[in-house]
Amino acid sequence: MPNRLIGESSPYLLKHAHNPVDWFPWGPEALDAARRQDKPIFLSIGYSSCHWCSVMEDESFVDETTARFMNANFVNIKVDREERPDLDSIYMNAVVAMTGQGGWPMSVFLTPDGKPFYGGTYYPKTRRYGMPAFMDVLQGIAKAWENQRLDVEQNGLQMQQALSEGGVPRGADEMPLDKRTLELALNSLARSFDTDEGGWGGAPKFPQPMTLEFLIRTYAEKPDDLVLKMITLTLHKMARGGMYDQLGGGFHRYSTDDHWGTPHFERMLYDNGQLARVYLHAYQITGNEFYKRVTTEILDYVVREMTSPEGGFYSSQDADSEGHEGKFFVWTPEEIRSALGGSTSGLLIVSKSKQDVSDTALFMDAYGVTERGNFEGKNILHRTRDTDVLAEMHRMSGDEVERKLDQARSKLFAARERRIKPARDEKILTGWNGLMLAAFAEAARVLGRSQYSVASSQMEGSRQDVVKGARYAEIAKRNADFLLANLRDENGRLKRSYKDGQARLNGYLEDYANLAEGLLALYETTFEEKYWVAARELADVMLEHFTDPRGGFFDTSDDHEELVVRPKDVQDNATPSGGAMATLVLFKLGAYMGGGKYVEAAERAVGPLQPALAQAPMGFAWWLCGLEFELAPPKEIAIVGEGAQPLLDVVFGEYRPNQVVAWKRDGDESAIPLLEYRETKDGKATAYICQNFACQMPTTDPEALAKQSQVQ
Repeated sequence: MPNRLIGESSPYLLKHAHNPVDWFPWGPEALDAARRQDKPIFLSIGYSSCHWCSVMEDESFVDETTARFMNANFVNIKVDREERPDLDSIYMNAVVAMTGQGGWPMSVFLTPDGKPFYGGTYYPKTRRYGMPAFMDVLQGIAKAWENQRLDVEQNGLQMQQALSEGGVPRGADEMPLDKRTLELALNSLARSFDTDEGGWGGAPKFPQPMTLEFLIRTYAEKPDDLVLKMITLTLHKMARGGMYDQLGGGFHRYSTDDHWGTPHFERMLYDNGQLARVYLHAYQITGNEFYKRVTTEILDYVVREMTSPEGGFYSSQDADSEGHEGKFFVWTPEEIRSALGGSTSGLLIVSKSKQDVSDTALFMDAYGVTERGNFEGKNILHRTRDTDVLAEMHRMSGDEVERKLDQARSKLFAARERRIKPARDEKILTGWNGLMLAAFAEAARVLGRSQYSVASSQMEGSRQDVVKGARYAEIAKRNADFLLANLRDENGRLKRSYKDGQARLNGYLEDYANLAEGLLALYETTFEEKYWVAARELADVMLEHFTDPRGGFFDTSDDHEELVVRPKDVQDNATPSGGAMATLVLFKLGAYMGGGKYVEAAERAVGPLQPALAQAPMGFAWWLCGLEFELAPPKEIAIVGEGAQPLLDVVFGEYRPNQVVAWKRDGDESAIPLLEYRETKDGKATAYICQNFACQMPTTDPEALAKQSQVQ
């Protein structure tokens, strides 16, 4: 018989709906049951594509004996962390405080009123890996609840107090913004940078898109060879490694080793949204076509695999298929030989021609394929040799090498499409969609103006970019329209999650902030004011319902359900913290509106956190992006009149992250204060550029505008 999860929409919760464990979803029914029965709560938090979540289910939650003990001694609650980031934040902070580390599945024991008193992550069914057996933990907690109740409740109270106090280094409440913070953070990143493999830290090695964004912003403001090396080495190593899908585009979650070789195979929308934007910006500052290719491959993967018929973007894809992690993505040499044109007999190719053998050998040399393999006897594809090396090895030109590799990748991709794909979590999350919306909108803008910025010899590639850019713009508009129509109510309030035609759960700060950021990016691509107006309205909701009177923002609204603490997680994790993204959005809106309440709220949020930004930049990288935006300072650019494309090509011709741009037709009314009282000059499209509360002379000349835009 199904348990109470059968009525949920989350694929993760539905996966557990037929467990013998009497699972509750989080809600009044579960909490009332715990109080009424006077039982502790076992809270299990995970997500659909989490490999070890599936392992713990298969080992323990489907086991009848374990389930009987859980049902007799606990009220058991299952939560999808992607739907409830508030609960995930609160109880993950508790687990980290208790154990020094966190992760999923998260396993936390609570008093009936929700106070955490014991926790961990994955527990095996039998004692191994240096971890206790799950049943041993359950029995120990049940015994402690029966015999040491006062101690357990005191531990819960102390943990609640610790969670309320936070622990992030803070300065004074009214702390002025200081460029020295940016310098200290940059120095810290340089000291901890992995000069061999790129990135920061060892295994497991995570992409750090927010850190890379800060470095790209820093380089755009003041070019520096070391900063450029940190950017380019990391991006090259990641995109050539096994963490990147060399056939279909898109990044896996992280690398289990220290050189980006063996991924944890799940794929998350938020990773790919952020990394698409990073590679796009790297292309803009370097002109390296490889980065543009990675950007478009990521976005094309999202269109192909992660886009709903309505225009929303799905959440994730599992690491496993057919019960094996990574099975969809790995190859034997025999499979490659067969797909590239020859049949096989054992491990010996029976080729149609010498050309088949040559093409197969070229591909294997390029992507590190061996008979032994690099992952459980099979091969994770990763680019091991440069084009010039392959050209010399195989006695062909570099262009011919790349052409043949493109053909081989296409054949292998087609062969892979016949395999059973990993499961997909098809819920649509507002905040994650906002991140991907921003990536599509910016890519549309950058690629769509290629026709004005490349030499005539590259015009064919330019035309392809323009077509792709137009397609991305339509995808971005469709996504924004879908989100605003289906996940925003008549009062302007957002829902968190959408699936099967139903929007549910209160929106969190990150939902408002990420969507507003995506809408601002889309406005600067399309100049359709409805997107700018929607972003401003979302910002107003943030100010009204999420502001902490002491400065900054809570993660939940003032009318959200009451939890054991009201979460205010200022650290970036896999996504920017809601407070960091809100701060950047407010700074941008302040630039459009001449300062005011938006800038004041943003400064009150980031100012006191500057000690943390300087000491732990990777935990606060998106805050650094917001701080850098405001201290640059931003340029406000207003353009009026038809025929403005040459002027727009100037202002968007380089990567300038610290500017805002608005455009209208001459004589049109506008909701954007930056466009007030702006008129054309001599009947021509005219640009007004302002900085530091002073405006330069309006100009109709693209060359003059280019000079003005370089003024610091």
